[in-house]
Order: sequence, then C-alpha cells, then structure tokens
Amino acid sequence: MNRKGFTLVEIMIVVAIIALLAAIAIPNLLSARMTANTAAAKSNIRSLSTACETYSTANSGAYPDTVARLTTFIASAGSYCADAAGAVTAVQGYNYGCTLGTGGYTLVASPVTVGTTGTTTYTATTGGVLTPL
Repeated sequence: MNRKGFTLVEIMIVVAIIALLAAIAIPNLLSARMTANTAAAKSNIRSLSTACETYSTANSGAYPDTVARLTTFIASAGSYCADAAGAVTAVQGYNYGCTLGTGGYTLVASPVTVGTTGTTTYTATTGGVLTPL
C-alpha cells in the first residue's frame, strides 16, 4: 500500500498534543510577566525615592516640587511622574502617581489590572521607605 499524507486521526492527535502544551505553557508565561511587572514597579519606585532623597541632600533638606527638578537626578522621572498634580502614568502594567512638594513626596505604583498585570500596590513616602499595600 502506497500511503501519501496523514490520516484524520493522526492530525487530531497532533492538534491535541499542541493544545495540551499550550494549556500548560500560557499560564506560566502570564505569571512570569506579572512577576516581571511587579519587580519593575518596585525598582522604579525605589529609584524615584532615591532620587528624591538625593535631591533633598543636595538642596538643604528641600525635596523636589516639580518633575523637572527631579529629572536632574533621575532622567526617567518624566516617564513615571506626570507634571500635572494627581496625574497618573501607565508604564509596564503599573500606574505611577507622584506627589512632589518641598516638604516631602509620595510615590505610588498600582497595577493597571489587578490579577493580570500585578497584584500589589507599592508606595514610597518621605524617608524612602517602600511599603506594599
């Protein structure tokens, strides 16, 4: 018998194996993405907090009151902190909010979609302490 091609059963078995592998792999990839977003959010908040504290040290205890002043110590501050008071900027699955004033600061990173892009909101306040909420 001269056979050319695959039978329907063989093709269905291959499709079932591919579907099984996808069912195993996709949740793991989504979990890895969420973990990466969370790590990036913590790192970004720490970097912004360190820049605020460095600014304070260089300016006799006064904290930056605008994003422009903060960018002299961390160039990416404009990507995370909007110039308008109370404005939120979304970067890599987290919304960032920065409240700056000469007396102190509050930095917040909250997930865009809880459970999909991240699970924890992080806050850093004057003094540089990072706290999960």
